[in-house]
Amino acid sequence: MRTEVEHKNFGSQINERELDQGPVFRNFPRIATVSCLCVIALVLTGCEEKEARPQMAPPEVEYTEVVQQDVPIFEEWVAQLNGPTNAEITPKVQGYLLTQNYENGYFVKKGQLLYTIDPRPFIAQLDQAKAEVAVADANVSRTQADVDRDTPLAAQNAIPKKQLDNDVANLASWKAQLQAKQAAMQQAELNLAWTKVYSPVDGIAGVTNSQIGDLVGTSTKMTTISEVNPIWAYFNVSESAFLNVAPRITQIIRGAGSLKNGPSVEFIQADGLPYPRRGQIIYVNRQVGTQTGTIQIAAQFPNEGATLRPGGYGQVRIQTGMDKDALLIPQAAVIEVQSLYQVVVLTPDNKASFRPVKVGERVGPNWVISEGLKPGEKVIVEGFMKVREGVPVSPKPYAPARPAEGGN
Repeated sequence: MRTEVEHKNFGSQINERELDQGPVFRNFPRIATVSCLCVIALVLTGCEEKEARPQMAPPEVEYTEVVQQDVPIFEEWVAQLNGPTNAEITPKVQGYLLTQNYENGYFVKKGQLLYTIDPRPFIAQLDQAKAEVAVADANVSRTQADVDRDTPLAAQNAIPKKQLDNDVANLASWKAQLQAKQAAMQQAELNLAWTKVYSPVDGIAGVTNSQIGDLVGTSTKMTTISEVNPIWAYFNVSESAFLNVAPRITQIIRGAGSLKNGPSVEFIQADGLPYPRRGQIIYVNRQVGTQTGTIQIAAQFPNEGATLRPGGYGQVRIQTGMDKDALLIPQAAVIEVQSLYQVVVLTPDNKASFRPVKVGERVGPNWVISEGLKPGEKVIVEGFMKVREGVPVSPKPYAPARPAEGGN
């Protein structure tokens, strides 16, 4: 044990250290006490803030009810457009092209002048043919006079009967030659007329393939004129689909009705927009293609403004049936994950419940649900990404966005 003297010495050593290390060491117990009090105050303040923090409000969602109604069933096929008539303009005579009398790509009328071929060689041929006809006609007149003169003489035995026979034979020969010369003249007249090339149909004339000064002939394809009003859309359906309507088509082609009295046909243009005019089926081809196993069908559409052009592609859409009492919900309410579909159902106590469904056809902005929902159930359309299974939500009715006025 330390003696009293040792205690005094130890205390004097501490005092000496305090003097050596300055005021920080001397105030260390006070600083430590203040630090502890600050830590305790911060902890108590954090606890009070945690207890006072309000709970998060349920996420807002928009819902709609499952609608039950009859829905028409449509089928679509890829279609290609073409004119009922596509007239390839080919001259009937050979000659040098003098003029082009139409504008490339413009409408032309039936009988409108398209081209002019140099007519001078054909005028000369016609003049020669007319001269030959005149000679033959004169010979017919001469031999006819011989026959008329020699007939009574031969009857009186004033001339040999053989002479009359020769006169009759010469007359028949010249009559035959006259007919041949007249036919040649008619051909020359046709050739001259064919130096002017006219449009055989109403339609749109394509870009010319022949230029002024070209030597054109009976194998020259100068241009093509296509009828475009009406215009035809050709599409191919499978043999199995055709068999469903084959009995009705057989009745029609036997005279018991018309294909035009069948279902109307809608044409979806290449930009995805529907063509404003509807058409009708006008024919079904006679055979199933051996290479494709499909049969060709054509639908006819009015096309006054030539909006649809030959060679264009699109889709034809035809109603093929009716889905009775189908269940419909907006497409935006359907969640697709790896070809599996689900929706978020709103329970009676306003909680979210994820449910798998099976989908059918799309009908405008809606989707037919074939399995998984009942009429009148509520499904979340907007906000389902913010919810989890069983969490409460704050629902309000779904209001579809209206298209902007004046939009196309």
